[in-house]
Amino acid sequence: MRLLKAKDVAERTSVSTAQIYRMVKDERFPAPIKISDCRRGWLESEVDQWISDCISRNR
Repeated sequence: MRLLKAKDVAERTSVSTAQIYRMVKDERFPAPIKISDCRRGWLESEVDQWISDCISRNR
């Protein structure tokens, strides 16, 4: 398992970090995992699944 930083998620999805956080708030994107008091990260597998789901919905 690999954790991704917000910047990595943004690059991978072509969505800004601000938009990612808005989608998390609206429960339209996987929530990050708390790593420490100041750090959060996304599971790479959950981000990949979200991308796959987007492709399936829009094809």
